[in-house]
Amino acid sequence: MRLETAGQKLKDYVLSADDGTLMRHVFHALLTLAAIFVIIDWHEIGAASSDIPAFDPMMPDAMPMLPPALTLGKPQNAPAEIIADPKVLRKPIRFELQAGGVLLAQGTIEPGAAARFDAEIKARGEYVKTVSLDSPGGSIGDALAISTVIRERKIATTVASGALCVSSCPIIMAGGVVRTADKDAVIGVHQVFNGTGERLSPELAMSEAQRTTADVTRHLDEMGIKPGLWIHAMETPPDRLYYLSPDELKEFALVAPVVAAVKKAK
Repeated sequence: MRLETAGQKLKDYVLSADDGTLMRHVFHALLTLAAIFVIIDWHEIGAASSDIPAFDPMMPDAMPMLPPALTLGKPQNAPAEIIADPKVLRKPIRFELQAGGVLLAQGTIEPGAAARFDAEIKARGEYVKTVSLDSPGGSIGDALAISTVIRERKIATTVASGALCVSSCPIIMAGGVVRTADKDAVIGVHQVFNGTGERLSPELAMSEAQRTTADVTRHLDEMGIKPGLWIHAMETPPDRLYYLSPDELKEFALVAPVVAAVKKAK
């Protein structure tokens, strides 16, 4: 009887919901399933090849600064030259206020970076107009928090020519009320992974992957980013990068002009 009632309620909801709401539910369900299959596949691959030396995303030092591209037919390296020294980019992210109200955010997004960024904005917030990103990524939780502060303060984000913004860095970029990227900016995405070194059980790893997927999906949707960006991330293994072309940056709204971004911020 209860099953029949639940089934009827679900049927009534589906019939009454608008197309946009249904599409969002379907999209979120697909992302959750993708996260589950990623965890299952990674666990099975690891179990099947435990004696074979390979990339281990659990070990932060194993992650190359710029892993090869996933997309077939494109160069197996970054589409442009990275200016900053890799040693600088591997250091904890630093914030340096430059001329014109530009706050350079350069380095790895380590746990605790969001608290340092928040303190920097509280101290110099009235001077900061744009956050210029140059980062190989890092902590997703901190990237989400930094992105949220940027949107609340109505600050712009940019990636300069020769600068890097990959992994979780585009999450920060998404917070900008204006988002720009120079011609030779290098921007890319890949799957989330546990970089703490802590070995999680398959059950806990699956739960964490689903929770993180939901958090990132919700945030990007609120920031006005199109679903295609996160789909490419979910399709790309953590030892690869999907480099975004200038056309894709516009298509997914990661690059957004003043009017479109400000409307979303209100």
